[in-house]
Amino acid sequence: MKTSFSLSLLLTFASLHLLLAADPPKRPPIIGLSHIALYAHDLDKSRAFYKDFLGFAEPYALTNQDGTIHLTWIKINDHQSIELFPETEPGSDRLYHVALETDDAEALRLYLTAHGVAVPDKTAKGKIGNKNYTIKDPDGHIVEIVQYEPDGWTMLNKGKFMPDTRLSTHIPHMGILVGDLAASQKFYGDILGFKEVWRGARSTNQLNWVHEQVSDGKDFLEFMLYSELPAPDKRGSAHHFCLEVPDIEKTKAILTERAAKINYTRPLQIQTGINRKRQLNVYDPDGTRVEFMEPTTVDGVPAPSSTLPPPHPVPSPKP
Repeated sequence: MKTSFSLSLLLTFASLHLLLAADPPKRPPIIGLSHIALYAHDLDKSRAFYKDFLGFAEPYALTNQDGTIHLTWIKINDHQSIELFPETEPGSDRLYHVALETDDAEALRLYLTAHGVAVPDKTAKGKIGNKNYTIKDPDGHIVEIVQYEPDGWTMLNKGKFMPDTRLSTHIPHMGILVGDLAASQKFYGDILGFKEVWRGARSTNQLNWVHEQVSDGKDFLEFMLYSELPAPDKRGSAHHFCLEVPDIEKTKAILTERAAKINYTRPLQIQTGINRKRQLNVYDPDGTRVEFMEPTTVDGVPAPSSTLPPPHPVPSPKP
């Protein structure tokens, strides 16, 4: 009896030792920003904005059983796109989700599990053949994890649907509202491996923006800091994405020429941002801001990072 108990105790300690000695799952690379998904009130108007005004192509779409559009894609490059969904309710937040690209979605799922992030039970393959699943950040934003598969529509259409009419070939960043900077940096930085690269402020008393670069690429999320969350239908300026262009003057000239095609009447104004880069903002039919921006500062000198404190943390919205 005593021998049996001792053997059992020894086995228990041996199992515990093996468990503690086992290496925790390693985080696979997060390569860049895959896409931003937006809700559209009038899908035809949104298509016209992104195709006829900004010059992108619409390579494919998914339909519901009744033939209506479930989702359509606006292609930026072989790895980045805009997903447009018909709105679920009017006057709601236009941002559905942002997506990150990895080369091993399942390994990232296991890594996230080990770090206490709620994930699905398995990595599924989506309707267009890519591996994907979603998680939520501290502000309740849906974050999709995507791995492009060789037989998925994304890679099968590599090199296609990229016309010369495109005003840009790259989304360098996407903007999301963040109420608690520390919580978001723990999620994106400590867990997902993002690196802070810049802080900016428009005022003299508090921080407004923090740039968090993906762990294994140059793309970044722009945290749009707030102390009071805007109403759902007033978030389009903060929930935005940037399109990189080499010459903002040329971009403005083309936009001016195309504006009549979609009856775009907002002013087209070039300005220099706090980051010392020239930019021009346009707004899609639902008010989501598209920020055209040159890749370098006006004089080649990087803008200094702000040292101001962030706004006071606010309670995160319930998922």
